[in-house]
Amino acid sequence: MGKAENGEIREVTANIWEDRKHHLWFPLSFTKYTVGNGRLYVNSGFLSSREDECLLYRITDITLYRSLPQRIFGTGTIELHTKDRSTPVIRLENIAKSAEVKRVLSDLIEREREEKHVVGRDMYGAISHIDPMEEIQDDHM
Repeated sequence: MGKAENGEIREVTANIWEDRKHHLWFPLSFTKYTVGNGRLYVNSGFLSSREDECLLYRITDITLYRSLPQRIFGTGTIELHTKDRSTPVIRLENIAKSAEVKRVLSDLIEREREEKHVVGRDMYGAISHIDPMEEIQDDHM
């Protein structure tokens, strides 16, 4: 963050990628997607708005969906599975150049994990609240 001359705090951002949800070829939507500062932001709404934020290193899986109409209009939907409790699945719907965006997101996620020293066990760790012996005993009763 940087400090403005009048004392207000101003965030210095470098957006890596930005797009809107498209209808046909046109980005006529009130849903905006932004990647910057190691985060993914999803802003949606017009009269009432909502902003979701997810740290990139918390994304565990990326899937690209492209229906026939999406392929015709050059868009696609990227589904992101996260370790975020408030938003476990984030859908970037009808975005342009979706295959390229998926590749870039994947690279950014890996880079963020390396910078934060997040390893597989931190993201996919063993489920500690389930006792496997308890399940075996339940099956034999």
